[in-house]
Amino acid sequence: MEAVVFPEPDQVELREVDRPDPGAGEALVKVRSSTICGSDVKILHGEYAATDYPHIPGHEWSGEVVEVGDGVERLEAGDGVAAEPHVGCGECPRCMEGLYNLCEHYGEDEHGHAHIGFTSNGGLAEYVAVDTRALHTLETMTYDQGAFCEAAGVALHAVERAGIDGDDDVVVIGPGAIGLCAVQIARNGGADNVVLTGTREERLAPATDLGADHTVNVYEVDDVVDHVTDLLGGKRADLVVELAGTETASKQAVEMARRGGDVVLAGSTSAGRELNVDLREIVVGHKNIYGSVANPEWICERGLSMVERGTIDVDPLLTHRFALAEFEDALDAFQEREGGAFRVMLYPGQEPSEIDRTAVQRE
Repeated sequence: MEAVVFPEPDQVELREVDRPDPGAGEALVKVRSSTICGSDVKILHGEYAATDYPHIPGHEWSGEVVEVGDGVERLEAGDGVAAEPHVGCGECPRCMEGLYNLCEHYGEDEHGHAHIGFTSNGGLAEYVAVDTRALHTLETMTYDQGAFCEAAGVALHAVERAGIDGDDDVVVIGPGAIGLCAVQIARNGGADNVVLTGTREERLAPATDLGADHTVNVYEVDDVVDHVTDLLGGKRADLVVELAGTETASKQAVEMARRGGDVVLAGSTSAGRELNVDLREIVVGHKNIYGSVANPEWICERGLSMVERGTIDVDPLLTHRFALAEFEDALDAFQEREGGAFRVMLYPGQEPSEIDRTAVQRE
């Protein structure tokens, strides 16, 4: 089968590799839609210590079950499925709490742990064999929509770490695909005002149609914290969700929250980034600071339900389409934010001439 392979950090190849066989409790899935995420770029650059090379990336994908291993009863050949990336050992205290994203046996496949696309091979390939605990069935959704399973779950978990009351003012920092999912979740969760901040006008542009009351390009204002405070009628936010992954964004998140307010830091997943903030902001401000990573407790299932109902509209976030053989072009489009790229979708098993690129936006 054809697969994208990172032979070692900072190298990319398209290779013919052996098709995997499903083991006990696993399903072999023919990948239909697979996206590129910022984490894939970090893996390419060797920023995840638990990733071994050569490695097949891809943790946001969907497809069709073609075969199941021993002991699998919930799924059968022909089922459409979407994948979430975390499979815990199932036995450690964190897994028993449903927090398998925090599995104490991370990276230890002998204990049954898998982080699909990170510590085990992922979905930027024609086929992938994964534990069925990571798979959610698709009923009426398209494969493209199903590939947003992880993004919807990450956004939902981040917002729910603190929760929303009906009259809350919410700020989302980071206008990527996950940030725009978070905007919609906040809006539909009853937020009074929703503000999205970011650094690229073309990535802020869809936010108003997706539920944001205000968007702020941080490069166009003197002080983004003061500007957002003005937009909220002189108040600071009840909830700030940071999804940009920068030190500056995290500092702004803490400063934007009101006294007693909630801050969810969900963007920085690589080592070496530090929060540099006056501790009085947190201590005297009596602020609640939450970390949020990935998507535990099968929250992706609820995220997909929101996509299916249209509560989260992911269609505007699919901006570019490529064949798997065009991976390097797709990666360039994603990294350079070509045409305001959000999610770049790849289609294993299809030739470039077969790709319907009607969703591509290159304005």
